[in-house]
Amino acid sequence: MHISEIKKKARQSLANNWAVASLLTFFTFLVITGLEYLYEIKISGGLSNWIYNYQHHIDLPLSVQIAEIVYSLIVTPITVTFYWYFLGLTRSENPQIGQVFAVYSDFKKAVKLFWVSFVLGFFILMWTLLLVVPGIIKTLSYSQTYFIIKDHPEYSATEAITESRELMGGYKWKFFVLELSFIGWALLSVVTLFIGLLWLAPYFFTSLAVFYNELSDYQQAESAESVSEQ
Repeated sequence: MHISEIKKKARQSLANNWAVASLLTFFTFLVITGLEYLYEIKISGGLSNWIYNYQHHIDLPLSVQIAEIVYSLIVTPITVTFYWYFLGLTRSENPQIGQVFAVYSDFKKAVKLFWVSFVLGFFILMWTLLLVVPGIIKTLSYSQTYFIIKDHPEYSATEAITESRELMGGYKWKFFVLELSFIGWALLSVVTLFIGLLWLAPYFFTSLAVFYNELSDYQQAESAESVSEQ
């Protein structure tokens, strides 16, 4: 798996889909982060007051902070289905924007995705509390969890995380390099006041999906070869 080939396949998957993918990125950002900021601005009494509070490190009321935490937990499943959208693109499944937000129509699925995200975050946090480097390594090891739970909805949170760890054996560095290869684009997005993220995010997440497809296909082929040799 060459990084250049992964990114090339990502661009091919995004061909004729850039506009929709960028629109999805905008809506997802708005739902996950934008509405939270708008709420803060309203509670603060306007944009100027919000900026003043931020610059002077004035905390919001505790009730507002609790409300924001609850809201963040509620929208967690959207983060997972956002990943799934780009996985669908790489597999020519013609995914729709509505599918990302329709996760709440299936309460059990929404709860499960929340739980997967919670367990994943908890594991990474525990490793990070030990030392930063182990936390980074485990973040890379568990990076395929969201994709795996899509392909194996029968898995529990820990089973998906374990599968990701096994799948990433020997490939953590390559995945890290893939992520690093987008730093230049990220800096360019900052120059454009983050507007460039509307195009960068689809490219980035589609590349991650291609990486997962390539990795899982390779591992399956390797397993089949081992069985045939026995």
